[in-house]
Amino acid sequence: MKNMQINHAQKGFTLIELMIVVAIIGILAAIAIPQYQDYVARSQVTRVLGEISAGKTAVEESLSRGQFPTSSDEIGLTSSNLMNGSVPAVSFDSGEAGAGYIVATFGQDASAIISTKKIEISRDDQGNWTCVTDLEEATGYIPASCENGSPN
Repeated sequence: MKNMQINHAQKGFTLIELMIVVAIIGILAAIAIPQYQDYVARSQVTRVLGEISAGKTAVEESLSRGQFPTSSDEIGLTSSNLMNGSVPAVSFDSGEAGAGYIVATFGQDASAIISTKKIEISRDDQGNWTCVTDLEEATGYIPASCENGSPN
């Protein structure tokens, strides 16, 4: 009778192979997660600026009728329709020919990096609009149309 040899082939992965895969996944996650958080914060800043900028049209319309908006409701901006629970504030002074501002403070639903920060668009008595924000320059989240400064 012939000797029967049974071939026991290795099945599965070795511990070293599994450790290498886990290390690669960890490295990829360490790179991807901060990039994703950065992307989310930038998109939130851009969206809120766009949303409060839409209020400029409503302000100009009110001013053309001789009315000076004193609340965000009057120009259609409420915290319920702004993203991230941003809290809008509006102030226009009738004594300065329509000078005033619209400011949004990022709420607690915003990215942790930008929560409690503000973006403000203000109108001077000549009708010129400017943007200012207290976002740190180092973060790179300041929109191109805004300056670093102290909003109201």
